[in-house]
Formats: sequence, structure tokens, C-alpha cells
Amino acid sequence: MLDREKLLDKLAENIRVERARKNYSQEYLAEKANITPQHLYRIENAKVCPTILVVANIAVALEKTLNDLLPLD
Repeated sequence: MLDREKLLDKLAENIRVERARKNYSQEYLAEKANITPQHLYRIENAKVCPTILVVANIAVALEKTLNDLLPLD
């Protein structure tokens, strides 16, 4: 069984790293993913558990797959 806290922490880290690699601001990525910058901030700081649709939108905006962002191993 997956540990919720560890999963959210790793997801947050993966999104932050990929966003930095692309030199995207939080505001720019949030716009591309159709979410608010505040919501992205909370996701990147593991303060909320985003829906799979939100994670999928972020993955598309970063040109990544869900597997790239979700630590399921």
C-alpha cells in the first residue's frame, strides 16, 4: 500500500523539478495546466492531494507522462 504523505511529497518534488527544468514560473505552468497559481503552489508544497485530472493536466503542460510525475514504485 502506498504511503499518502510520501506519494504527495514525491509528486510535489517531481513537478517542481520538471517545472524548473523547463524554466517555467508557477504562474505560467498553472495557466498551461488550467489551474490557479495558488493551487499549483499547494501541490508543489504537498499541502493538497490533487485529482488525477489535475495531475494529468500538469503532466501535459510539462510534456511528461503521468508515470514521470507519479512515484508508484
